[in-house]
Amino acid sequence: MKKVSTYPLRLPASLKNAVAEISREDGTSMNQFVAMAVAEKVSALKTAEFFAARRAEADIEAGLRVLTRSGGQTPRSDDMLR
Repeated sequence: MKKVSTYPLRLPASLKNAVAEISREDGTSMNQFVAMAVAEKVSALKTAEFFAARRAEADIEAGLRVLTRSGGQTPRSDDMLR
């Protein structure tokens, strides 16, 4: 089992009540709901960071040259540059 740490979390009563209701409807605990919500946020931030780093290293001109080169097959109508 992975090591688990505790963190005293303070939530506004209205938010805590909403989490309690949603987790009860979902058949999970409030702890599981909060852990998953935090995991989703961390994942979204790390994904944005990954793509920002990739964008910083991108050679846009080289990519456009590849996309607009002659030869090969014509792109499908739903896959053409506009």
